[in-house]
Amino acid sequence: MADSQDNVLTLLKKSEEFLKKKNIPSARLDAEILLADLLKIQRVKLYVDFERPLSVSEKDEYRERIVQRSKFRPTAYIIGRKAFFDSEFQVNESVLIPRPETEELVAWVLEEYSEKASSLNALDLCSGSGCIGISLAKARQNWQVSFSDLSAEALEINRKNIQEILNSQDRSELFQGDLFSSLPPEKTFDLIVSNPPYIPESEKPSIMPDVAEYEPHLALFVQDFENFHKRILIEALPFLKPSGTIYLETHPKYAGWLKETALSLGYSEAISKKDLSGRDSFVRLKRA
Repeated sequence: MADSQDNVLTLLKKSEEFLKKKNIPSARLDAEILLADLLKIQRVKLYVDFERPLSVSEKDEYRERIVQRSKFRPTAYIIGRKAFFDSEFQVNESVLIPRPETEELVAWVLEEYSEKASSLNALDLCSGSGCIGISLAKARQNWQVSFSDLSAEALEINRKNIQEILNSQDRSELFQGDLFSSLPPEKTFDLIVSNPPYIPESEKPSIMPDVAEYEPHLALFVQDFENFHKRILIEALPFLKPSGTIYLETHPKYAGWLKETALSLGYSEAISKKDLSGRDSFVRLKRA
């Protein structure tokens, strides 16, 4: 007869208590996600069969996962996947973990480009896992979506997600390089969407250890926000078709600066949009 100490409910409680002692903010949720993934069941089903005993090997693997989480390693990196929009993306330490705020950016683009829109060329700049561009391509079957990232390791994850989620690379191209440097000069886009690095390095000490100690600093932090983003705005112009549009996720502190700078560089329209927390996290810029 299985020991009651080995069942789902007891192990969840113990794991939650352990993670709380280590100051993990979402202890119960993380314990559930890690166990459900290990058992290959939906999280809600943990409570349908909460007396289920775990085997020795399952307990050992679960314990290892909990220990990793207690050291602030993100749950998404432990299980290697993260839900975003209406898909699940492969992730590892070479890419940022997709966030709910970025889902809002994708939703904004899709709201403004209806399903009836003609075939468009889009670029996911600083693409990381590819979550933005892949979500757009999945929702708009007649779009051609390209991806650009400086990191070869990130593009490999991007490529795997394209194959897994879109089941094809026929509508996609990947380019490795600093911003637009690897794109053919004749390439042009109707829209460019990007979640580039935008956290000033001066803010590193205030960033949670889950992020600062594990996620790629190349994709998070920028030494000089204004110079880097001015480069994006200037270098994007020759790749944008007339009336082409850029959507950026950004630091709320710099949304106003981005709009003013874009207009000074010749963009014809610049607006910001608040996220669900009321912060100016997104801007839309239109080429004249």
